[in-house]
Formats: sequence, C-alpha cells, structure tokens
Amino acid sequence: MLDADPASAEALQDGAARQPKKAGARRSTKAMAAELEKNLGYTFKDADLFAVALTHVSALKSARNRTESYQRLEFLGDHVLGLVVSDMLYRAFPNADEGEMSKRLADLVRRETCADVAKNLGMLEAIKLGTVGHGAGARLRKSVLGDICEAVIGAIFLDGGYAAAADFVRRNWTDRMQKPMKALRDPKTVLQEWAQGRGLPPPTYQEIARTGPDHDPVFSVAVELPGHVPAEGRGSSKRAAEKAAATALLVREGVLSGTND
Repeated sequence: MLDADPASAEALQDGAARQPKKAGARRSTKAMAAELEKNLGYTFKDADLFAVALTHVSALKSARNRTESYQRLEFLGDHVLGLVVSDMLYRAFPNADEGEMSKRLADLVRRETCADVAKNLGMLEAIKLGTVGHGAGARLRKSVLGDICEAVIGAIFLDGGYAAAADFVRRNWTDRMQKPMKALRDPKTVLQEWAQGRGLPPPTYQEIARTGPDHDPVFSVAVELPGHVPAEGRGSSKRAAEKAAATALLVREGVLSGTND
C-alpha cells in the first residue's frame, strides 16, 4: 500500500468524484422530463422522441444534422394543432361563418398563444440548448418557446396517435377558445405577425392588374414573402385585394383554414 503509485490513486479519486456527478445529472434530467410529462398529462413511450422535441439546434454536435432538433416535429405539430383547433371551432361555434372561424383559428394557433401554453406547462427550462451565455440562453429559450410547444404536440402525435395529441390540445386550448373573442384582426395583420414569428421581413404587396370600368374596378394584388410562392387576391378596392391575397397565403400555409368555394 505504501508503494502505491500516487498518480494512480489520484486518478481513482478523480474518477470516483466524477461518477456521482454524472449520475446526478442523469437523474436530474430524468426527473425534469417526468415532471414535465406530468404537467403535459402524457407519458411518452419513446423518451428519445420527447427529448428531440425539446432540443434546440445549438445543442447538436453538428448544426448540419438539424433532424435531431425540434424543427421537424414543430412542422408536424403546427399542422396537427391547426387541425385539432379547427375541429374544436367547428363544433363549438355552429353559427360562425368561415371568416369568423378563420380569424379565431389564427388567434388560437399564433406563436404567442403556443408560447403561453408552453410557459404554463413548464417547458421553458426543459429546452435543451448548446453552450451559450446565461442571458443569451434565457432570450433564446423565450424566442423558441412557441415552436417547442408545437414540436411537443408533434411528438405526442407520433408517440400516441391523433387521439392523444387531440386530448392534449383540447385540455390546453378549450378555455382559451371559450374566452370572449378579441377584436378580429384583418388577415394582413395576421400574415405580418406570422412572418415576423419566422424571422421573415414584412410581406410586400404589388398591384398586378386592374380591370373593369372606372366606377366598378376589380383590383388584383400579389403578396410576396422570401422563400414562399406569391399569393394573389382580388377585390373591389386595392385594400380588399391585399386582404384577399394575405388570406390566400395564410390558407395555403395552413395558418388559416379555408375553402375555395
């Protein structure tokens, strides 16, 4: 014993000291996930899927492999949320026309609403980030909170099916849906907020045609956003045509529900 190599002894001590730390970190992560699942009212069969829904791109070893971050699940969850809320609105407001339901839908699935749901459920601190400063991390978590909420909805859909995802949405959106509706916003406002939420510049509108007599003109307007195919709308005034174009783009992107009747 007296002849033991001091370096070896030191290495053993270091290893022993490090091991509980790692185990503790694992337990802490597992406990956080379990607590969040309790808040969600859903237990994942695939824990890895849940972890991906909470993982920001900055936490990946390679930023090129974005499929291991929340982004694909956000895409899926966005559309699942829209479908479930559309069904809820259709059943809850039998006398509402398409325009009213579309505006209600836009308000319920907007980024700020999703972020509020996520915050209430305790998702904020569960978001996995890469190495960033404390202040930067707090800002980053808040900026993606609504997206993470949609990613979690997508993960629940894949893990438990449509019924599980719909149950989650109903539990967290029914009260919001039943609150007195705020002043209805026009589609141009909705489109601008949607674009800003995705880091895009404000949409631009361009008059592309004007037909009919002077006393009864019909305007055709195109709305453009970078990375998106322009959408067109027609109306008896330029303003009405811009609204129609904004609505067409929102419907096409799944932000609003609509028909081509």
